[in-house]
Amino acid sequence: MARNPPLAAVLPFDVVDEAWRLALAPALAAAVTLPFLPPVGIGLFALALGVLWFHRDPERSTAEAEGVVVAPADGTVSVVREEGERLRVGVFMNVTDVHVNRAPLAGEVREVRHRPGANRPAFDKESDRNEQVAIDFGEYELLVIAGWFARRIHPAVEPGDAVDRGDRVGHVSFGSRADVILPADVDEGDLLVTEGDAVRAGETIIAERD
Repeated sequence: MARNPPLAAVLPFDVVDEAWRLALAPALAAAVTLPFLPPVGIGLFALALGVLWFHRDPERSTAEAEGVVVAPADGTVSVVREEGERLRVGVFMNVTDVHVNRAPLAGEVREVRHRPGANRPAFDKESDRNEQVAIDFGEYELLVIAGWFARRIHPAVEPGDAVDRGDRVGHVSFGSRADVILPADVDEGDLLVTEGDAVRAGETIIAERD
């Protein structure tokens, strides 16, 4: 569906394209039900608005400083750990957070991989085994991990695409996690966040590279 269809003019916020398709079913059901069962119709209409609000897509101002790594998602840092010889930083996206994912660093997409898996809550330690999409940029990877309810991960890039730091690279519906496997030259001393910190996609600096 085309971005910003006519109905977008009545919303006070921008949304991702997929939001219009997901909101269509409850909106049509509301239109049919409202004349006969007003409370149900109002509830369905509220659901449609809720779906649109969940998929909001605000503009962000990305740091221009050289050598910084920005958060891939809005939410709370839930994972900071070593993974082999590299560091992994994960951001848990609550249902109230914006779920548009952004590139932590500039780069060229080498591969986009989908891996089926479990459906544990995204904040659970076992959620690493959940369904996920990996966007491989060579020197780093972005992993979007589905939660117990999220089953719709929508990457917006494909192999060969070049992105700048902070560019949109996809979104996910209804709660999940976004993890960055940082470049090999980033060590613990370069990190600017710890578990429990609140971050904003494309804006919060999570690490500084030497």
